[in-house]
Amino acid sequence: MKRFLIGLLLVLGLTAGLAFAQSLPTVSLTVKDGAAAGKGELASTIKVALLFTLLALTPAILMLMTSFTRVIVSFHFLKQAIGLQGVPPNQVLIGLALFITLFIMTPVGLKIQKVALTPYNEGKIGETEALKLATGPVKDFMLQQTREKDLALFLELSRSPRPRNRADVDLLVLIPAYALSELKTAFQIGFLIYIPFLIIDVVVASILVSLGMVFLPPTMVSLPCKIVLFIIADGWFLLIGSLVKSFHLEGF
Repeated sequence: MKRFLIGLLLVLGLTAGLAFAQSLPTVSLTVKDGAAAGKGELASTIKVALLFTLLALTPAILMLMTSFTRVIVSFHFLKQAIGLQGVPPNQVLIGLALFITLFIMTPVGLKIQKVALTPYNEGKIGETEALKLATGPVKDFMLQQTREKDLALFLELSRSPRPRNRADVDLLVLIPAYALSELKTAFQIGFLIYIPFLIIDVVVASILVSLGMVFLPPTMVSLPCKIVLFIIADGWFLLIGSLVKSFHLEGF
């Protein structure tokens, strides 16, 4: 599991690094270790540069190329809807979101391991070819969650031609389109989370006004009611189950 997680993060990091590298001018490099050019092997300096790219981009990779954004935004909507300020702590929510993200991304990582990491470890393919093969599952996952409207927006903004297939989609276009789709989905989930708790707030406020208890803050009465409702409905079970099922993972 440790090697699998490191491999998944490495592939995502190198994928993001190559996406930005592809937008830069081509520079010819001289390999001084005796390796022949064109065999798919990366020079030592390129390996070091990609490693530092991975370290620098790890937070952005986690937020913008995995399921983390949808999960953590939904959790914060839940916290705001109930009206709890410090419970559960943000550290607990982030930790839970990280493990749920790992659970959701496991099929993607297993496919990367099958098509790229295992052949590379066996010496059947080079580093460059392994990285190209590994970008396929990542693109497939992101495209399955990305709305066509969002993808078309960034294609138009970048003035890029319409891709013929999934392999032709540029990561510099796909990543912001995917992030935009994830935010929109998370806000839709947050709206649905808010509805039952908003109804409780309105009902409690109406009852207190009708009883003439205008000096009693409605939140003092509605907060316990919302907590009881969340417990009776087994809210965490419903929310996490719905979040995991909301991701499309066809083909993994």
